[in-house]
Amino acid sequence: MAKVLLVDDDPSILRALEMALKARQYEVCTASNAAEAEEVAAAEHPDVIVADVMMPTGTEGFHLVWKLRQAEDAALRDVPIILATGIHEHTQLKFYPEQTDGSYQPGEFLPIQGWIDKPINTERLLELLEQALS
Repeated sequence: MAKVLLVDDDPSILRALEMALKARQYEVCTASNAAEAEEVAAAEHPDVIVADVMMPTGTEGFHLVWKLRQAEDAALRDVPIILATGIHEHTQLKFYPEQTDGSYQPGEFLPIQGWIDKPINTERLLELLEQALS
């Protein structure tokens, strides 16, 4: 059974997604912000992370991705990440560094395995989870 870490600052979204994933036999752990997600990820070693982009301090989901991709623990560094947001479908924004940060080169896209729009369609999320875990 795959373990999914859900990260969102809206408790009702966390509960709804947790129930939907558990009904499909996923093991689920949750966090309500990026700092908590880092702690839970280090303790639980999820097989995949689904994180909201916009949380209390702004674009916490992006910051979470960069922190995990630079983690000393290879399991955290390589965990598949799916970001949940409406941003990417509705803007021309490209999420990558303008200059090298030591890990990523200019023009290199945000190192994630997928995007899903909110409100989250459970069937689409399940498809993305299967892809990320294969």
